[in-house]
Amino acid sequence: MLLKGSCHCRAVRFSVQSHAPVPFMRCYCSICRKTAGSGGFAINLGADHATLKVQGREHLNVYRARLRNGRRSQGQRHFCKQCGSPLWLWDPRWPELVHPHAGAIDTPLPEPPKVAHIMLGSKPEWVAVQRKRGDDAFDEYPDYSLAQWHERHRQTR
Repeated sequence: MLLKGSCHCRAVRFSVQSHAPVPFMRCYCSICRKTAGSGGFAINLGADHATLKVQGREHLNVYRARLRNGRRSQGQRHFCKQCGSPLWLWDPRWPELVHPHAGAIDTPLPEPPKVAHIMLGSKPEWVAVQRKRGDDAFDEYPDYSLAQWHERHRQTR
């Protein structure tokens, strides 16, 4: 599925092919929550990095989060330096993948049949988890990948 996205001020626009476009995973970790979260969580999708096309690249900046151990994350969180909109995450450990933020996507996305709530151990008290019957919940990372979830729920495109 071709995903098209942009920042709020539209200085950055992008497109990318995604085999995993269903926004099923809500991450409550402090990094996602503070750099991209709305509702106390962030939602990332899976896509093919080789297909990423960007207009307005000069308006991009990258943030590498500081981890609890004091080191910098290898994950590169791309955002618009004009309006601050979070756009996608890319990590050199998995160079073939890119993870667009669902909130930056302008293409209509499919509704997930179930949601996985991850990193609930990092969730602040003020965030109410809207867990429905059949949703998965994890204090840390799930026991399956984004691709495995899409395959299991027959949501690949």
